[in-house]
Amino acid sequence: MTASEQVQDSPEGWVADHIQRYVETAGAEGHEWRPGVFTLLLTTRGRRSGQLRRTALIYGRDGDDYLVVGSQGGAPQHPAWYLNLLADPQARVQVGAETFAARARTATAEEKPRMWRTMTAIWPAYDQYQAQTDRDIPVVVLERV
Repeated sequence: MTASEQVQDSPEGWVADHIQRYVETAGAEGHEWRPGVFTLLLTTRGRRSGQLRRTALIYGRDGDDYLVVGSQGGAPQHPAWYLNLLADPQARVQVGAETFAARARTATAEEKPRMWRTMTAIWPAYDQYQAQTDRDIPVVVLERV
């Protein structure tokens, strides 16, 4: 990923608006999305298009790592950003004003229960999302590189 490459923001209107405010204010607007609920911007490379794709996600922390959940509101399919990371785990992350390269991986079966608790403490609806789908909703670990 190079700084000169064009980035496509989420096609979802309210998410695109959130991303725009986040970028324009270096996270001053948007980092704290709701009281106590913080978001980061994740940029992945599209697995089919090769284009850079950016979305905003609720995050938690696990030591130095960032955690995000591939819930897509409990939809039956994984979100595009997760499928992109499976194809190419290299990503760019913006947390507030800081931007850094990261490598993504899906939490292991041993790690996931602990990390899931971390994330449901931040956004309890993740439990509801998991209950309404047959797929195993992944927790993704973003490790700074």
